[in-house]
Amino acid sequence: MSDNALMPTSQRTVFFYDDEITAVVFDGEIQEIYVPLRPLCDYLGLNWSGQRQRIHRDPVLSQVKGECVIHSPSSGERGGGSQTMLCLPLDYLNGWLFGISANRVKDDVRDKLVRYQLECYRVLAREFVQTAVSATPSATSALQSVYEMGMAIAHLAKEQMQFEQRLDKTDNAVLETALAVVGLQQRVQELEGAIASDEAVVTSDEAMQISQAVKTVAIAEGKRTGRNEFGATYGELYRKFGVTSYKQVPRSKFMHVMKWLNEWFVSISDDDWPF
Repeated sequence: MSDNALMPTSQRTVFFYDDEITAVVFDGEIQEIYVPLRPLCDYLGLNWSGQRQRIHRDPVLSQVKGECVIHSPSSGERGGGSQTMLCLPLDYLNGWLFGISANRVKDDVRDKLVRYQLECYRVLAREFVQTAVSATPSATSALQSVYEMGMAIAHLAKEQMQFEQRLDKTDNAVLETALAVVGLQQRVQELEGAIASDEAVVTSDEAMQISQAVKTVAIAEGKRTGRNEFGATYGELYRKFGVTSYKQVPRSKFMHVMKWLNEWFVSISDDDWPF
């Protein structure tokens, strides 16, 4: 076992169709999830030696890979125990998967590879990431608490003002209470706007523009390399902007995405940018 191998806090096996995929968890201030790659290569009929070399050559994957300790149960005549495996953080799994061209694998595993590229990250994220998120109060739930507290205070203040008015005792205290309520309501509205701005993703029209731009770049790359570059181009977009779908790009990053794709297209083609 390598002295530099990472010791996970826990590990779990997730069933993806007929395959058992093990992932390990490292708990800390930020929970990290790593996925061993050797079993995935076996499931997909990929040459492990070639994939390992590809990861070491990749300027991004080579920096985030890690050797993790995996505990394997005994099976039949084969004993279990601890071993180290090359792993990638779950966030980068799609980057590796989309770097595998479906046109270059055996016919009998091509459909399976496409299924992995489409669904594997989402299944693992649902099993691990959403569990962690549900245990941590979200910004939206925090905003809801502030909003409910503010509305309760506003309701009490309104009742107090009505009572004071009926008694003709409207004084500075009532005015100060009213001003405090108005200030609190404005703060809640500001928080709602900030949360909505952070969570907003591109519109369907903007998503279509991104998709068309990615396809344009992929076609240009394919003319240059002679390969199908659609998966690799989408994968590069997802790695670059930290998303798992072009439809999940934040609206605030839309222009950055289009500028980046523009520069990429111009760098590999003599044609003008069509968008």
